[in-house]
Amino acid sequence: MNHPNVIKLHAVYSEPDMFILITEFVEGGELFDRIVDKTFYTEREARDVVKGLLHVTAYCHAANIVHRDLKPENILLVHRDDDASFKLADFGFAQRIDLSKSHLVTQCGTPGYVAPEVLRGKAYGNGVDIWSIGVITYILLCGYPPFHNDNRNALFQQVKSGTFEFHSPYWDHISDAAKDFIRLMLTVDPNIRPAAKTLLKLPWIAGPNVGNVQLEAALRQLRQFNAHRRLKAASIAVRSLDMENDVNLV
Repeated sequence: MNHPNVIKLHAVYSEPDMFILITEFVEGGELFDRIVDKTFYTEREARDVVKGLLHVTAYCHAANIVHRDLKPENILLVHRDDDASFKLADFGFAQRIDLSKSHLVTQCGTPGYVAPEVLRGKAYGNGVDIWSIGVITYILLCGYPPFHNDNRNALFQQVKSGTFEFHSPYWDHISDAAKDFIRLMLTVDPNIRPAAKTLLKLPWIAGPNVGNVQLEAALRQLRQFNAHRRLKAASIAVRSLDMENDVNLV
């Protein structure tokens, strides 16, 4: 793929027990890590991130590629001093498929970002990426996810029902256009969930009048969410290393 927001793959090497991928170097870190370091954060900034994400997703979908694992960890900034340039990474679950002829069925993705049709075990298409962007948009605007439960089964029930709220005070200063936009992306029925190219034409994305009010409550919540997310990732990494060491000792 040749898109300014897709991380470039330069080479692939095969070893007996692994593949080694050589990609372009990006030094800016994860998008959410940059946002939580801000002292001023607005709805307009969140909108600009979503707009860029929709552009690269529309490009992938036009090429018959479904990412299937869109989440904050896979949005990487190119430079340390530039918030605008990002790269979409980790195409490990991505699949090239002509959706006019067949559909996807494999259950994959990340809990909290995965679409309801995937959880139901139904055939699905590129609408799963739109759902994931809807979750990311929600988090960007308020600092916490629309669906959350420490019990995975309960979390999946929330996702399948598609029930979420815009809680006060976190959503008090967010525009109705943004809320309507999220409702469209988090439509449970994938047949009426808009495509990326359609979403790019809607007022919240294409229009000039987007809120520029400081989202203090959202930024506080986002810092907590990001810290919890990184702690969870570190915990998983430690457990994986322990399991690998156990195997090596056998």
